[in-house]
Amino acid sequence: MLLTYANQLTILRMVFVPCFVILLIYGHPKAATIVFLLAGVTDGLDGLIARKLKQKTVLGSFLDPMADKILLTAAFVTLSIPSIPLVLHIPTWLTVLTISRDVLIALSVLIIHLQTHHTSFPPTLLGKCTTAVQLLTVGVCMLANFDIKPAIAMDVFPLVVYSTLAFTLASGLHYSYKSMKIIASYQVEGDAKKRGQNP
Repeated sequence: MLLTYANQLTILRMVFVPCFVILLIYGHPKAATIVFLLAGVTDGLDGLIARKLKQKTVLGSFLDPMADKILLTAAFVTLSIPSIPLVLHIPTWLTVLTISRDVLIALSVLIIHLQTHHTSFPPTLLGKCTTAVQLLTVGVCMLANFDIKPAIAMDVFPLVVYSTLAFTLASGLHYSYKSMKIIASYQVEGDAKKRGQNP
């Protein structure tokens, strides 16, 4: 069964993305925040259900990070648009850096797969921390639109923005280092095989 309960929750998270963006564009930041929080709940639940019910699937291993990435990218891009009426906006330069990192990682994975047929690319701890900090940045940006002490969110926002910058750069460099190690080990292995084949 491909569409397990966990996979269905992951797909639901993808469905939340256009709802979130539309609500923001049409000036309903509070409703958009609720949708974003619901998407976050499905993110936690799908992993929990997959572990508890032993429903981990290959499809789920692809869908889950894809859903996270789609949600985060949509949020960063939409929250960077100055014309959308929000108390806070994510700096455009941070959005550009975040998306550039993701594109470079995706290209690295593709090149490594084509060159070495390597298929296992588990997320690193640093990568998971980066995703968590990015989610926090979106969360703080959204919560500033509520009337309950928006000043606190405004004070915290610069801290989470620069934390996201630091983690994004660090994880990007880490992934680059790991990619070079995989390629180097493949080349060493290939050279060893060639030497073994030659009399």
